[in-house]
Amino acid sequence: MEHDTQPGDLGPPVHSPTLTPTLSPVPWQGNPQQLWERLLATPEPHAHLGTALVQAGVLSNSQVRHALKVQGAMAQHVPLGEVMVQLGLLTAPQLRGLLASWMGVPTVDLGAFEPEPEALATVPYALALRETLLPLLVRDDTLVVALADPWDQRLLEILRFTTELRVRPVLAQAGTLAPAVARAYRQTQAPASGPKPINLQDLAQELAQGADLPADTAAALVSESDNTLVRVVNRLIQDAIDLRASDIHIETYDPPRPVRVRLRIDGELKQHLELPPRVRYAIVARLKIMADLDISEHRRPQDGKLDFARFGGARMELRMVTVPTSAGLEDVVLRLLGGMKPMPLDDIGLAPANLQALRQVMAKPYGLLLICGPTGCGKTTTLHSVMRELNQESRKIWTAEDPIEITQEGLRQVQVNARIGWTFAGAMRTFLRADPDIIMIGEMRDEETARIAIEASLTGHLVMSTLHTNSAPESVTRLLEIGLDPFMFSDSLLAVLAQRLVRRLCKKCRQLEALDERTERSLARLYLGDRAGAGDEAALIERWRQRWGQAGRLHQYRRQGCEACGQSGYKGRLGIHELLVADDALRDLIRHRAPASEMFAAAKRAGMTTLRQDGIEKVLEGLTDLPEVLAATGV
Repeated sequence: MEHDTQPGDLGPPVHSPTLTPTLSPVPWQGNPQQLWERLLATPEPHAHLGTALVQAGVLSNSQVRHALKVQGAMAQHVPLGEVMVQLGLLTAPQLRGLLASWMGVPTVDLGAFEPEPEALATVPYALALRETLLPLLVRDDTLVVALADPWDQRLLEILRFTTELRVRPVLAQAGTLAPAVARAYRQTQAPASGPKPINLQDLAQELAQGADLPADTAAALVSESDNTLVRVVNRLIQDAIDLRASDIHIETYDPPRPVRVRLRIDGELKQHLELPPRVRYAIVARLKIMADLDISEHRRPQDGKLDFARFGGARMELRMVTVPTSAGLEDVVLRLLGGMKPMPLDDIGLAPANLQALRQVMAKPYGLLLICGPTGCGKTTTLHSVMRELNQESRKIWTAEDPIEITQEGLRQVQVNARIGWTFAGAMRTFLRADPDIIMIGEMRDEETARIAIEASLTGHLVMSTLHTNSAPESVTRLLEIGLDPFMFSDSLLAVLAQRLVRRLCKKCRQLEALDERTERSLARLYLGDRAGAGDEAALIERWRQRWGQAGRLHQYRRQGCEACGQSGYKGRLGIHELLVADDALRDLIRHRAPASEMFAAAKRAGMTTLRQDGIEKVLEGLTDLPEVLAATGV
């Protein structure tokens, strides 16, 4: 923050309102006119920082003079406030709160404030996005603008020059500025026909104009900078965000077949849009521009990332891959990453017994914890949920990921890049020299990475990673097959958690139905396996009735379909799990390189609940239905 106080001078007496040294000013939530009237009733910022802090009783004269002396000795000018933060006299939030309180600068909650269109028109969107600022209102020759730092003189000068207006800054409440900028400018760029949101079908109709021309003529093709195409791409990404999609698939074909757009929602691909063939090159080029890829390269696949907020959208990062197809065309797949936060461990769908056992494993100071399953089954989400619980001030946690999909404050997260030699194995070796407590490796892809991970787990570190295997016992045999020493591996292994994702039944429309005795027996046989006897089935059904029964009967829910779930009957997903905890019997089997079937049988005898069994229990809980469980477990 820039301030006028010079080294060695506390400045003249300040005639400002009495300071209330509030560190968290109450955010302003009034309308623009009320904010303007409040600004008129308070003086513009003019206090010297040193004098303000001394008169407030926050710092002593000697402390301020010491900070000024340090500032004067610096080779380059550093604002006095930053010097005080560096010296530990203040924290940055304290400094901003004190300045706002002293100088009468309101703190505005931009989530509850609607900027005036006239104000937004004075500042170009590119400038507002680059500098993270939001014009709020214009009165006479004065522009009121929300900033993260109202004392940034460089930015204030840029605004005065750009707008040719006097600039009155206010302080944006923390965390509200960037989303408000994207939201406000997106609204100003809406169609002039009214407040109705942009409709993709309407935009597709605009692009279809000219479709009667020969498909390969220059007149028929659309440019990547075409305004309607830009709006289509932005609206498509926003639709995917609104519909909770995980992926966007854009598939191009030779004319006359249209460009097809599908969204993966709750694990299922659904048709979303068709665009005219004339955009088949331009839509790919537009997305390449957004992701800073080479638009002239069509023969090789490319991958990159794009930040949707840079283009006026919500705060969302997307991972993009282009795939060359026939006839010189390319497909694009976008995975939505941004905004993902770690879920609490209690919310990922673990059964109580599995949750308790997993927490016991997490409490170990060292060892190896593996999460396995096919691509897209939520392994990374589970890993971050585990780390969320382990993430404490007293622990140093290093992660190597490709890509970084979920961010957490307190973790030191590293993006690996095999093209420059920065691999998982290389990251592991570096982490071991960086005093770790916990190490997370995004995936064990090779023998070198797995070997280093096991060595790390045996030297006092808790190591976590993922594997692409179908079951927990198969993960053990897979690592043995790639060349790991069975004795070291058996000593290091703590547990393997296998998982799948199934669609969650929509709570608003699911239909309850009672199970007859024949269905109960079939469900019990499916749970226990074909070799179970009638007595085992009866005992299991009785246990189920005691836990989930209503009036002595078991029930299940059927999907129905309503507006809330898009008529699918499902809304959201949850995990089904299989937790293999390493015990003496399993370690002995590992040392003897026993097949996965023997390990599976030993784990079941030790009390492991299989993926299928966990899924059936979730059916009886009313969370999902049997077809989803059977599809996920390959039955």
